[in-house]
Amino acid sequence: MDNNDIMASVRSVVFKESETLEGKCIKIEGYDFNQGVNYPKLLKSFVSTGFQASNLGDAIDVVNQMLDWRLANEIPDEDCSKEERDPVYRESVGCKVFLGFTSNLISSGVRDTFRYLTQHDMVDVVVTTTGGIEEDLVKCLAPTFKGEFSLPGAQLRSKGLNRIGNLLVPNDNYCKFEDWIVPIFDKMLEEQIKKKITWTPSKVIACLGKEINDESSYLYWAYKNNIPVYCPGLTDGSLGDMLYFHSIRNPGLIIDIVQDIRAMNGEAVHASPRKTGMIILGGGLPKHHICNANMMRNGADYAVFINTAQEYDGSDSGARPDEAISWGKIRGSAKTVKVHCDATIAFPLLVAETFAAKKECERG
Repeated sequence: MDNNDIMASVRSVVFKESETLEGKCIKIEGYDFNQGVNYPKLLKSFVSTGFQASNLGDAIDVVNQMLDWRLANEIPDEDCSKEERDPVYRESVGCKVFLGFTSNLISSGVRDTFRYLTQHDMVDVVVTTTGGIEEDLVKCLAPTFKGEFSLPGAQLRSKGLNRIGNLLVPNDNYCKFEDWIVPIFDKMLEEQIKKKITWTPSKVIACLGKEINDESSYLYWAYKNNIPVYCPGLTDGSLGDMLYFHSIRNPGLIIDIVQDIRAMNGEAVHASPRKTGMIILGGGLPKHHICNANMMRNGADYAVFINTAQEYDGSDSGARPDEAISWGKIRGSAKTVKVHCDATIAFPLLVAETFAAKKECERG
């Protein structure tokens, strides 16, 4: 075999004939800053940038599809009601949006993004952890400060400072929180006894949103706009500490989680004829609680996950949308994407190109 034959043989192995991608895939190209600094165009270029920029671009597209969906887009079922055949009614029925997030995001400045969403009644159901409740209320009473990830714990402890990543929360904030919330628990116990009120986590949270009466609070706006906020692990945090102290000082307050799981699952089960969409930041309880509720209706129609967790340990936090499809928590036909990114970076950008952009269009 001469050199030409060898080269031809090698080339046939190394350079296997390509399948054409033209017209099938997006061509990779980034933003051209010769166009000037145009943030909407920059964000739109993420789709064609690659890596997690493309995942964020895809997430923006999925959320916009979620927000644009109307029942009018679907062909009416033969057995649907007269109301469901009404074109005006069908145009008014949009996707039911479930928003979930972990407490660290309320500790961060992303809290203001959540406040914007509840203030303008842009989501239908919220699920968070206990910290996602208490930190919102605590911030109405005293601020959280920027620190460093590297600050030594023992030194901070001696100064009465608590570290959340690179955020600092003084112990005094929680003292103010206790002074504020204990009289509310007293009132709840009194209403439980005298008015036979059955408290659930979501009813407690709505009450706290009403009582804080502060427009910087997302819970205040959720209460004002009748957006339910669910937190089945209500005792896991400072709020749980306050309930513990209250149970010793003035025992008897009962919070029923069974009524809330029925209400939470009902949010999904009774969503029909609406489609449902999930936007979930972080993992743990909020992620699973929303996914599990949507399993009761054979899965959500849209899903966007934003977190830095990996799937290799089998955790639900790190699981990709495809795993949820195997459980029936997301439909096989659903539009889904996971963005592997810190939500403090990704979520404000996503909101800018979805919820906020649509709000600006409404303003004209």
